[in-house]
Order: sequence, then structure tokens, then C-alpha cells
Amino acid sequence: MTPHSSGAKRTAGYSVYAIGLIIALSGLANVMPTYNVLPRIGPFPVEWFRPLFYWLSILVFLAADAERRAGRGRLSPLHLGAYAVAAVVVSYVCYDYYRIGQIIANSVIFFGPREMYVALAAAALSLWACWILWGAPIAVLGGLALLYLATGQYWPGPLRTAPSDIYDTISANIWYDSDQGILGSIMGVVLTTVLPFIILGAILEGCGAGGSMIRISFHLMKKFKGGPAYAAILASALFGTVSGSAVANVVGTGVVTIPMIRKRGFNANFAGAVEATASTGGQILPPIMGAAALVMADIVGVSYLTVVLAVIIPAVAYYLSLFLAVYFEAQKLDIQVGDDDVSVPPPALQDWVNLVLVFGPIFVIVWLLVSGLSAAGASIAAILLLVPLSFINPQVRRKPQMLIAALAEGGKTIGQLAVAIAIVGIVVSTLSATGVPTSFAVLLSTASGNSLLIALLIAAAGCIILGMGMPTLPAYIAIISVMGPTLQGFGMDLLAAHMFVFFFGVAAGITPPVALTAFAAASVSGGRPIATAVASTRIGAMMFLIPFAWAFDDALLLGIGETDLAVVIPAIFFLLVALYFCTSALIGFDRGKLSLWERLARLGVTIALLTPMIFAELGGLAIGLALVAYRHTLAPKTKETAA
Repeated sequence: MTPHSSGAKRTAGYSVYAIGLIIALSGLANVMPTYNVLPRIGPFPVEWFRPLFYWLSILVFLAADAERRAGRGRLSPLHLGAYAVAAVVVSYVCYDYYRIGQIIANSVIFFGPREMYVALAAAALSLWACWILWGAPIAVLGGLALLYLATGQYWPGPLRTAPSDIYDTISANIWYDSDQGILGSIMGVVLTTVLPFIILGAILEGCGAGGSMIRISFHLMKKFKGGPAYAAILASALFGTVSGSAVANVVGTGVVTIPMIRKRGFNANFAGAVEATASTGGQILPPIMGAAALVMADIVGVSYLTVVLAVIIPAVAYYLSLFLAVYFEAQKLDIQVGDDDVSVPPPALQDWVNLVLVFGPIFVIVWLLVSGLSAAGASIAAILLLVPLSFINPQVRRKPQMLIAALAEGGKTIGQLAVAIAIVGIVVSTLSATGVPTSFAVLLSTASGNSLLIALLIAAAGCIILGMGMPTLPAYIAIISVMGPTLQGFGMDLLAAHMFVFFFGVAAGITPPVALTAFAAASVSGGRPIATAVASTRIGAMMFLIPFAWAFDDALLLGIGETDLAVVIPAIFFLLVALYFCTSALIGFDRGKLSLWERLARLGVTIALLTPMIFAELGGLAIGLALVAYRHTLAPKTKETAA
């Protein structure tokens, strides 16, 4: 790196730090409750705060991209010129949003060519930034949506939209309407609900509790055959529900856990897959979960606590399936307990004390949600608790600027997410303005012969395809905007339909061929990316199966489905038995290597157990018991060490 590149990288880094800090502090001030004690600061007026936030988001993207290119020695004058043009464009379009907003508040405006070109400039800037930051899939989707919005009235057949004024259509649906487009209601939900949780996650990561969780997890699991893998699942579950980001989770915990899993005797692909699946599950594990769960509560119109309660059984079942996968793999490889974990030091007293940094805020969030406070209010209360509480960690006492850096990192994260949300706003506005969801619901209902199963399969495939290379939140919003009316038309509960799409949006991170979470784990484990993704899909199979179970019988979703314990308890029992048969079939081992017909039979039993018909469940259970008895006759019981 040349001295010039080093100086540019340092300047860009300082800019990222400063802008990220402004985003975090202004965002928190916007949603800060009074708690009947504090002075009221926000919420700030939409007409100036949303464009200000978007302006800062683009600036933090530009600074971060400049820092990245300078670090590689690839920051050219052409790039600097592009950044300058982008900064001027975003400043102008944001000011114009504010100016037009003032006019709309006091009178009526008819949009003309000028407003349309400003809206197109904002869209082009967002698409360019999103392409660089999040990759081609979501940017291409946004570009296609913009094209369809502008030209839909000229398309043939059922794709043709109603004639409309092009100036008004583009201007309102892309930029100037506070309910639609780039700065519409979805961006508003991100600002009011998602932002404080992302800031909380950043502070939790930055206060030094992550290392303590890893050391304690290894200590608790070291006497088991699958010890390091169990530790990875446990640590990633705790870390993942805090961060809400699967890739960040892999990077944060996988660098320690994956090498230890390999040292115990598991191969590189399996080691990476364990970390990838455990990290992915953090987005569905209460009480914090991922950003999409927060938006889901707002879209569905239920409290966040309702979402948390609904997902408890599926989330716990998913993690149990991961533990089972490690158990069967350890038995299959005949792995023995050893002293190979010495590179992870045993937890000190301070590590146990540091757990307060994780469980303290989580307890506050749960308590306040149960008390009726909003998700944003609960998360900010957790932040207010965590900041002084973090000083119990000697690292924070020695370097209190760690908290400032964590705030800045959280602001950077939310700014980068806003770039993706801008494109989602374009997509959703196009769908709303053109009536595509309604038309699609009619077409799908006709094509599927009113089959809910076919509709669910199409929705699942759409989630996985859109989720390839795309954050969970944009993928979830895009799919639910199209499939939501369709699934409701088949009689699904609204929250159950949203939860179905959410789970598959999360699962896309471990689904080949573009499985970003699995690829991140493979880069740490040294395994092959596609092989790691395939192993992740095999280990995390229950994330794909459980949603189909509640789609037909929502007894597994606490609070929205069946409340009779005589129905709920058997549903949980059959789910747990299904975990056993599915996992053993996919690993191919249960007290001995399973033959192909045994594996297929166990998968059939799994499907029967998840079918909400008592004769299918009881029949599957009977066949399953026969398969277990057959396996026991082939592999007599022997004294086994702890698994």
C-alpha cells in the first residue's frame, strides 16, 4: 500500500466512523421514549428526517467503499470523481424531497418532468449503490421493477397495467410519497423499529462478551464427543440472536469454533456447515431475532411479543436438530473425547460475569415486551442498561472508546441496510401501483388447482431464489408482497404465512448455489464452498420442513394457533420424533450405517409425522418404531461413551 493509499484509507475510515456515529445517535434520538422521565426528543418530522437519513446512508456507503478500495490500492481518480458526483446527486435529491414535502404539506402539487427526473436520479443512485454493496440480484430486481412501473401500460395480456400519467407514477411511487418508494413506509419501519435493535446488537458485540460466550460454551461441552461442534452451536445461537446477522456471526465465532471442530475429527465441510447452520438460526431465535422479524410484526399488525412467542417451538426444534446432526456424525466417525481443546482457554471468573452483558439486556427486552412496551422502546431500554453495565468488563474500562466504535459500527450497518431497503421500496411500490399481487394470486390459484401445497412450494422456491445473495429482510418483503395475498387466499393465518416466507428467506443463506453464510464458513474452514453449502442444507434440513408443518396446522405457533394442550403437546411430540428420523436419515447413521432404503424410509416417516392428520402421524410413528427395532437387531447395544 502506497503512502497516498494509506492516507486515503485513513481519511475514509474516519469518515465512516463519524457518519456512522451520526446515523446511530440521530436514529436513537428519533425513537427515544420518555419512559415518563426523560425529555421528549423525537419522533422527527418525516419530511426532513427520512431524506437526512438516506443522505447519511449514501455518504457512509461512499466512504466505506472508498476505504475498501484504498485498502486494496485500487482507489483511482475515476472512483473519486464518481463519489463526488454521487454526493452531489444525493444532496440535491434529498433537498428536493424536503422542498416538495413542504409544498405538499401546505397545498397541492402536480408532478411534472422535473420531479420525474429527480426521482429517476434517486432510483439510479440507489441501484448503483446497491449493486456495489449487496450484489447484482437485488439491484437487477429493483431495475426490473422500475422498468415495469414505467412501461407496464404497454405490456401485453395480463401483464398490462392501467394507463396512468408517467410523471405522477414515477415521481410519487419512487421518491416523493412518504408511504411509497425509496423513503416510504418500509424505510419508516426500519428507522423506528429495526434501527435500535441493530445498534443494540452492535454494542453487545463490541463490549467484549463474545469471547466469554465462546470460552464458556467450550467449557460446558468439552466432555462430549461432539464437544467443539456443540459449543459452536451454543455460542452461535447466543451470538446470533444478538447480532441477527448470519455472516457476521460466522465471522465473529467461526474463526475460533471451526478450527476446534476440525481438530476433534470432523471434516472441513461439516465443520463449516455446523457453524453456518447455527449462525443462520440466530435470525429465528427469540427474543431478538433478525431485522425481518421486527418488520414482520409491523406489517402484520401484531406486537413483536406475538412474533417471539410464535417462533419459540420452531426455533428450539431447529437447534435440537443441529445437536442431533452432530451427535450422529460423531457416532458415525467414531470420534473420541480428547484433550484437543487446549487452544481455547478455560473460562475465568470474568467470563461468567460477562454473561450479564448478554442476558441482562435480553431479560429487559422480554420483561418490557411482556409489560406491553413497544419493541423499539424495549430495545432502547436494553441499550440504556447495557452501556453502563458494559463497564464490568475490564476491556471496556481500559478502552471506553470501544462503545463509541460499536455505536459507529451499528450506524454503518443500518446505513448499508438502508441502501437495500431503498430498492425494496421501489419493488413494493411497483407491486402496489400495478396490482401484481392480486393478479398473481388469481393466476396461481388457477394454475395450482387451489392446492396450498403447490402455492407453498412456489413461495419457498421464490424465497430461496431471491434470498441468494440478498439480505433476509429485502427477500422477505419482496416475496411476501407477492405471495402474501395468495397464501391468505388459501386460508393460511396471516402471521403463519409471513413466518413461512421469513423462514425460507433465512434458509437461503445456506442453500446452494449462492449460499453466502455457508461460503463465509467455508473460507474459514478451508472446505469447498458448494460442498459446505450442501452439507449445511443437509444439517439444517428442518428449517425447510418445519414451515410446511405449521402451514397446514398452526398448533406449533404459540399464541396464534391451537391453544388446547391436548392438541399442542402431541404436535410437539411428533415434531421431536420427526427431528430424530430426519436427522439420522440425512446423516446416514444410527447405531450403524443406514442403508439407502432405511434412509428413504426414515425420510418418509418424517413427512408422515409432520402431516397434520392423526392416522398419518400414528402410522408414521409405528413404521418408525419398526425401523428403530430393525436397526437395534443389526447393532446390539454396547456400552457407549458420552456423545
